[in-house]
Amino acid sequence: MAMRKEPNVTEQDYQSAQLDDAQEALVEVPCDLPDAVSQAVGVPPGDMPSHVRSAMIKLLDELERLRMELGETRSRIEYLERLADQDALSPVVNRRAFMRELSRAIAYSTRHNVPSAVVYFDHNKMKHINDRYGHALGDAALLHVANTLLKRVRNSDLIGRLGGDEFGLIMPNSDAEGSVLKSQRVVDEIGSTPIAAEGRPLMVDGQNIFVSVSFGVHAFADGDDATSALAKADKAMYVQKRQGAAA
Repeated sequence: MAMRKEPNVTEQDYQSAQLDDAQEALVEVPCDLPDAVSQAVGVPPGDMPSHVRSAMIKLLDELERLRMELGETRSRIEYLERLADQDALSPVVNRRAFMRELSRAIAYSTRHNVPSAVVYFDHNKMKHINDRYGHALGDAALLHVANTLLKRVRNSDLIGRLGGDEFGLIMPNSDAEGSVLKSQRVVDEIGSTPIAAEGRPLMVDGQNIFVSVSFGVHAFADGDDATSALAKADKAMYVQKRQGAAA
């Protein structure tokens, strides 16, 4: 009786058979491999060798992981940028960010011939408040000014804390007269509303505490830069402050 001769199966044939089985399994399993990748290598997804297909899937997974990490990194950078621009005490930008945006506002106003202005606000007798009532109430007074400004200005305006008790306001598309009228209304509200914390007026010896603020306006003019424009608004503010002291 003749015996059937078994085929001579080499190690290479065995590995090839395993790869074919794995390829068939991969074809049956849904894959996120984009058609664009298959087109780029010139091989239809079903005809792609299993090891290449596996490598491409791993590559796409790695790219997706890197994409997510990049998104998280961008979010952290944006957060840190906002943090770097934020004033340490009040909910407005700090001086560095304010000066940067003032430069941009002046450039835009000059380029498009749009009337715009910068306003300089300064507490009156802030030292007296700190000395008499303490720095905690002084901080509340600063927040009172910042919050009133935020509540009353336009979304296009920008408020910044320039220093201890000084604030700046950039008013695009606003001429000198309109900026003065708007600023005066805000200052009147600041002075007529008692200092509050968490929505409740702060009282000392049964009395509400009020603060007053002086302001100066400078409408952008030819040759202005951020430093000179703010200095002119500051000068106008001191003129008003002296007039108020003399009154």
